[in-house]
Amino acid sequence: MRITTFNVNGLRAVLTKGFADFLERENADIVCLQEIKCLEGQADFSAPGYTQIWNSAEKKGYSGTLTLTQEKPRSIFFGMDGKHSDEGRLITAEYPDFYLVNCYTPNAQPELKRIGYRLEFERDLRAYLSKLDRTKPVILCGDLNVAHEEIDLKHPKENRGSAGFSDEERGAMSDLLSCGFSDAFRALYPDLRDAYTWWSYRARARENNVGWRIDYFIVSDRLMEKVRDVEILTGVFGSDHCPLRLTLDL
Repeated sequence: MRITTFNVNGLRAVLTKGFADFLERENADIVCLQEIKCLEGQADFSAPGYTQIWNSAEKKGYSGTLTLTQEKPRSIFFGMDGKHSDEGRLITAEYPDFYLVNCYTPNAQPELKRIGYRLEFERDLRAYLSKLDRTKPVILCGDLNVAHEEIDLKHPKENRGSAGFSDEERGAMSDLLSCGFSDAFRALYPDLRDAYTWWSYRARARENNVGWRIDYFIVSDRLMEKVRDVEILTGVFGSDHCPLRLTLDL
């Protein structure tokens, strides 16, 4: 089974940059998109063979997630038990062997202006995932807006304390991983450097690979034995992020 996650930074924009060709070429069983920035019907978009699960933000042109799945889920949930549903940040799809959670975590914003809400979201997400995990294994994927360790960004010293690399956000990721979950990429490649998923549009950052690893597959520890690979698809363009591909032996 292959699952792909991609922050497209605007579905309508990425559709003009070869996304339909990528989707056909990738032929993943499930594709999770974040930051779609539109409502269903606003984009000239089709995905033959996929069921489309949309969770758009109430605010127009903002946030939002979309899950494309070749196998129809047993059940679908939005938000976390009634919380955090207005910004379209979470879709949970239940499959026979696992729950798949497509997530776009809030950005803490410059000067950490939104850190309070960010940490509330993190606490609620941790509790929600732990509850799901008591029933069956969980795969969390998406733009989690944090570089967990210094190895996960090009310039850790210069960015210490900034949004996405604050002690609070890094601590929240550590707390999640301590609850029975693994960062699948880092579990497979503990020492691999210069492996990033997001680059600023400024100063030719992507060309020079001055990036951050902020997109993840987080899986229940007991599912790690089924993980065959996590690939960062740096050759796919169209967004300031690149996709990740998880391959599972199920």
